[in-house]
Amino acid sequence: MFFERGEESMVTVIRDRDLAEQLIAQRRAWGADHHDEVWEGVYMMSPLADDEHQFITGRMHTILDLVVGLPALGVVRPGVNVSDRRNDWAKNYRCPDVAVRLQDGRAEIRGAYWLGGPDFVVEVVSPDDQTYEKLPFYEMIATREVLVVDRRPWALSLYRLVDGKLVEVGRATLENGATLGSDVVPLAFRLIAGPTRPQIEISHIGGDQHWII
Repeated sequence: MFFERGEESMVTVIRDRDLAEQLIAQRRAWGADHHDEVWEGVYMMSPLADDEHQFITGRMHTILDLVVGLPALGVVRPGVNVSDRRNDWAKNYRCPDVAVRLQDGRAEIRGAYWLGGPDFVVEVVSPDDQTYEKLPFYEMIATREVLVVDRRPWALSLYRLVDGKLVEVGRATLENGATLGSDVVPLAFRLIAGPTRPQIEISHIGGDQHWII
């Protein structure tokens, strides 16, 4: 059992198996374990997502489902266990906020988890989470693209698998006004000024639809 909290990276190790199992069971009973993960056998308790995080994740899922799921171009999930292991998958998996598998995607949908990399992943950064530390795992399982939504400060970063490496191919801020076009899903993303915070403008490439989050 592993905990990391705060800017000072305080680590708490629980070696009492019974206590660890009680904590995990309690989180499951509360519904707080939806994005808990296991990293090479180490149980990682993710912080509870705030309302803004859930709003962004929910809208991202809805839009991706409109342009990918409903037209039967693939499947879109609002969180799914993604592993690199065919056997004993629960010993090493991550839970992206949104995951997309296209019809010809390499990820295998195996009920409780996906085996191998999704085609497109959305990760919304929250305080004390480890979004950027998950990128090597996504690279290792050959995830084609990862969109990271950072809110401190606000920025969108698009990572793409190039020659087996996940590289940042674009970063959008209010200041640079950049637009990030996906090569995997028919969407482009940019930040625009909003009444209380920066907003994410999403445009349907090749269509006339656009949405504001």
